[in-house]
Amino acid sequence: MPLAWLLTALFALLALPCVFRLVKLDYVRLGDRVRNGDLAELLLVVAMVAMLSPVGGPIPAAGWQAVLVLTAGWFGYAAWRDRSHGCAHHALSAAAMLYMVTAMPHGGMVHGPWLTMSTMDARLAWPAVGLAAVAYFAVDAVRSGVAATRLRGIAVVPGHLSRTWCRAAMGVGMGWMLLAAV
Repeated sequence: MPLAWLLTALFALLALPCVFRLVKLDYVRLGDRVRNGDLAELLLVVAMVAMLSPVGGPIPAAGWQAVLVLTAGWFGYAAWRDRSHGCAHHALSAAAMLYMVTAMPHGGMVHGPWLTMSTMDARLAWPAVGLAAVAYFAVDAVRSGVAATRLRGIAVVPGHLSRTWCRAAMGVGMGWMLLAAV
């Protein structure tokens, strides 16, 4: 339980850079794709907090499933249309979260309709899907972490450094959650 609360707090802290970017950046100049990516990142951070929180979230699992299907679909279409790696990453992240929410056990009255993975006492269905996602997020987290380290001190697009560090942290968290649940 203490680990669940610690991880909940750490992922809640990841919402801060997302919110700061959304408030401070000039998205007229940066473009809709960057703004949509920052909004998706905030949504995925909030979903991680809801999954990790021992209390559960105020949104039932079915609500998260609907939101994650829409997010994965939106960014999947954008990735197909624009051939954008950033959009593909958000689509895969939303799909991985959808997998976690859908494949976790929902039986019994222990969890009710609420989304709580911190007290899971059973494993996710389709472990091969989970392991493939673990591999993707592990590679992406390392790649993003290396890129963020190289960006320090270099003039880059506003928000890019914080976005890259957040992506690395989310990759570690997603990989860890999937690995723990498989």
